[in-house]
Amino acid sequence: MPILRFAALALAAAPLPAAACSPVAGYRPPTNLELTAAADLILLAAVEDGATQPGNEDRMTLRVRPLAAIKGTMPTGPVALPQAMIATRAMPGLSNPYELAEPHPQSLAGACNRYAFPRGSHVLFFLKQRDGQWVPAGGPFSRWAEDVLTDDAPWLQAARVYAEVAALPAAEQAPALTRFRDAYRARAADPLAQIVADDVDRQIAGPKKPLREAVPAPEGD
Repeated sequence: MPILRFAALALAAAPLPAAACSPVAGYRPPTNLELTAAADLILLAAVEDGATQPGNEDRMTLRVRPLAAIKGTMPTGPVALPQAMIATRAMPGLSNPYELAEPHPQSLAGACNRYAFPRGSHVLFFLKQRDGQWVPAGGPFSRWAEDVLTDDAPWLQAARVYAEVAALPAAEQAPALTRFRDAYRARAADPLAQIVADDVDRQIAGPKKPLREAVPAPEGD
């Protein structure tokens, strides 16, 4: 099922923090490497609390406690994330720890970005600084905030790889990806390593396809 059709069907079943997003024709979600490069801060953090005003979902705020910085400067105290909240029981739960290609299911439920998080969960946030606050990096349908349940979680391993590769000059990135892919692929008896290798292969393959193609201009224009 196409991703936008899935989002439309799921919209009626999920509360939204704001109006449903509608990516323009030609928009393509970032690859995980592009997401990493776009982030000012990649933060592993524990979800502590959240606040919202009934009827004013734009004022939702999630408070997280920093645990480690994969990229950028480690914050010295709790971080407040706007338009995010503590998940209720009716909302999708934790990320699939073995899924590195697609975003959390809530991203496909109308809002185009995940915004609800179980209290106490550990999440890897990809963030940008904007107007003095941290906001999601990557745009709609990115893996900007996925749960990581263990220290050897495939997504955490992959993020460290992409942070190292993204810091290299452009000409050195493709060879570095190949070296990382081959190193993980060589660990044939480690299924988690194979998940990481598969995702590195996706980065080597290059940009994703647009969600929907741009409409051609009328002839004669």
